[in-house]
Order: sequence, then structure tokens, then C-alpha cells
Amino acid sequence: MKHSWIPLLTILLTAACTSAVKIPYGQTASIPSEVLMDKIRGGWYGQTIGCTYGGPTEFKYKGGLIMDEIPIPWYDDYIYDTFIEDPGLYDDVYMDLTFLETMLAQGMDAPADAYAQAFATADYKLWHANQAARYNILSGMKAPDSGHWRNNPHADDIDFQIEADFIGMLYPGRVNAASVLSDRIGHIMNYGDGWYGGVYIGAMYSLAYVCNDIPTIVCEALRTIPEGTKFHSTISDVIAFWKKDPRDWKQCWFEVTNRHANDVGCPEGVWNGFNIDATINAAFVVIGLLYGEGDFARTMDISTRCGNDSDCNPASAAGILGVMYGYDAIPDEWKRGAERIKDIPFPYTSLSLEQVCRANYDLVMGSNETGDNCILFKMEEPQAVQFEQSFEGIKPVEKRVLKKAFTTSVDLRFHGNSIVVEGSVRKTGHADDSYVASITALLDGTEVEKFSMPIDYITRKYEIFSSYCFPSGDHTLTLRLDNPHPDYEIYASEMVVYDEE
Repeated sequence: MKHSWIPLLTILLTAACTSAVKIPYGQTASIPSEVLMDKIRGGWYGQTIGCTYGGPTEFKYKGGLIMDEIPIPWYDDYIYDTFIEDPGLYDDVYMDLTFLETMLAQGMDAPADAYAQAFATADYKLWHANQAARYNILSGMKAPDSGHWRNNPHADDIDFQIEADFIGMLYPGRVNAASVLSDRIGHIMNYGDGWYGGVYIGAMYSLAYVCNDIPTIVCEALRTIPEGTKFHSTISDVIAFWKKDPRDWKQCWFEVTNRHANDVGCPEGVWNGFNIDATINAAFVVIGLLYGEGDFARTMDISTRCGNDSDCNPASAAGILGVMYGYDAIPDEWKRGAERIKDIPFPYTSLSLEQVCRANYDLVMGSNETGDNCILFKMEEPQAVQFEQSFEGIKPVEKRVLKKAFTTSVDLRFHGNSIVVEGSVRKTGHADDSYVASITALLDGTEVEKFSMPIDYITRKYEIFSSYCFPSGDHTLTLRLDNPHPDYEIYASEMVVYDEE
């Protein structure tokens, strides 16, 4: 039965599902230590379960929802089997753990550079905003420049959103403190709406410690996001359509997708069903939370069936419910497999699921006042973070398939004021992966940038070239390979051109 598994909490705040709860901001609240640990375990286990549940459908349904007739597999050992056979699925979790391990080593006030170096030098593969930021950092650029849209075409992508769960879990009821840490970490790889995705997810986790009314959490967390941003508008529309009809999640999905699923930044997502933008994927998290009505299975299922990044979205939704209701309240059918992997370290990290929960607990206990077997904290009223928007004043006007391989140079003619060229270094002979291409970019014959492109996948440059907001008009971009090698070539796959709105 719906809600039958929700326990009573010391700081329980109740209300009808469709009415707002008044959270007593400014007042001191307490959470007993055993309840705190139960909530932390609920968050981490919930995130792991949700990631596993949505894993088989990740980006297989691009621009479309997953119909009810399509089964999503689950059995008792499903998490264990996935953990052993496909550990890379859990980038949602081990990325969090990279930052958590940095914090454990250097304290909760560790500088942005420490977090940046930790993930830039890690052994795991990265994509989109993370990989673009990794390249920037390894090339000597620092945050926030490494995540800014002028330097990172993926600034609005989902990357920080799926890495911010742990931030909210560190700050029960202290939403604004969570936003401060989100500023420090999130701008390493994202900016604007991409950064707002992590701020918002962190805020919902933080509020889930002190309120068990889902609409209230969804609405109150949105107060951290400035009005007038695309992100705020997107989530506001989800809430509005839910209030209009709290039963039909598919109609909400259709309306929100029709209005907001237009990717501007990510070159792969421009004019494509593929959408890794933080705004639309955050909307799918919220659709799951609102229409799931507190039911763990239904919440995961809806967030998954919204499609696109369908492992990350149920991971966040299930993690938020896990903090809200606690680990003990998660139905056994979802926990059996998780119990089998709880002591196995996550890939690329020294921490197992249980060790993560203990580390999270120790950090929360050490950063709050404590009473008689409890923590004490003053609940913070959410404040909007700074206003920022990526790709302001430009829009995509052309997406051109190139399929051009060159070993000396290539000229690309276009009309606009911004351009992104996708591609990579390709091996044509039998040499190793130590080659690093040196490239000079010239715009209309004038040198604008010199840069390196490693063939190594871990340290690769995600796009060949990007440049924004130069004078609009007819231009020629020349890409010149300065250190040609007989065993390698540069392959330009396609380009996206932007112009003034």
C-alpha cells in the first residue's frame, strides 16, 4: 500500500500531498543519531538501487518515453550481478566518492583545486562536461573557468547534477551550506543550468532530512534557483502540470518535453533526440518524485520511463526518498541485492557502500552541534544562488556532417558567430597511444588558439575546437596539424554553427 512503509520521524512534518508544509526555518532541529544513520544509508543505498534499475535503458530511449508494456528487469541478485559485470554503470556513485575521499583527506573546506585534481587525474573514463573539464584542468585551467560555457561546450549537461547527491546528504536542513559546496565543486565542470542541476538536487536531499512531504521539498528546493533561468522555468512547468493533473505523468512528460527538450550547448544533443541537458533530466527526477507519491518502486519506474539519462534520474529520485524515509523503510525486494555488494569497494575507489555511509555519518556528526545521541542544527531558509546562463544570445543555425580526416590541415567555411567542431585523433598505423597532436586554429587566417589533442582516451580533448561570440559573418576556420605522424590522423566528424538570436 502507498506510504505503508514510511516510518514516524522525530522531526516529522505532515501535510496532505497537494498542500504545502511550512518548514520552521530558523529554528533548531534535531535528528537522533540512529535515525541519521538510517537516513544516510537510505540515501546511498537508494541511489545505488535506482542507478541499477535504470541502467539497462540508459540513453536507449532518446526523446521518447518507455511505454508500460516494455519490461524492466529485476531479480534479487540483479545489483550484485550488475556490480560485478558492469561496474562502470556506477559512475553516479564513484564520481561522488572521488570528491568524498578528497574531503576525508583534506576536510570539508578542501579547496576547489583539490577536488578538480582528484577527478582530473582519476583512472576512470569521463564524458561530456566532466571530460571537457578534465582536459581543461590538465591543460592548466582552473575552476570556474574549466566549467564555463566559453571553455566547455557541455556546461549545461547533467554531469554535476549526478555528482551532487552527496552534497545535500552532508547538510541536513542546511540548504544554503549545501549550495556553498555546490559552488566550489560544481563550477569545476558546469555552469548555468548545468550547475543549477546539482544545486537543486543537493537542496532536495538536504530538505529530505527534515520534511517528508514531496511537493514541499520539490518547491522549496527550487527557491535555490534564480527565477528567469531556463532551469527554474522547466521545473516550475513540471510542478504546474502536476498540480493540474496529479495522475497523468505521461501528459506532464509530453508537455515539459515539448517545451524544454531543446539542447543548445552539447553538440551531440543539438537538433537530436539525445538530450543530456541537466534541465530536462532534472525534470524527469521531479516527475518521478511527484507522480510516484512516495512509493519507492513507482518513483524509480516513472523516472526511468521518462527516458534519456534513465539510470541517473531514478538514482537521484530513489536517493532522495531514501534520505526522507530511511533505509529500513525501503522494501526488501530492492535491498537484497544491495546487501550482497555492501562491503565491496566501488570501482576506482577504496570505499564500499557501508564505508561510504559511515564516512558520511562521521562528517555530518563532526560538522554539527551534538546533543544526547543526536545532532542539532538550525534549519536554513533556501536562498537563490547567483544568476548565470550559458550560451546567452546565440542559437544553433547549422549542424553539418563533415567526415573529414586530415594529416596536414583542413578549412571549414561557415556563416555565424560561434562554432564547435567535433572529432578526435585516430590511429591509422600500429603505433602506441602516446601520440599527442599539436594543432593551431586560425579564424580567417589569424591564429586564435594553439592546443594539444592526446589520442589517449582518458585525457582526450572532447571536441577538436570551440569558440563563441566572435563577430557574426562569413568565416573560414583552419585547423592545422603542426606535428604530423604517419600513424595518426585528425578526424573531424561534424560541426555546429551558432549565430546571434
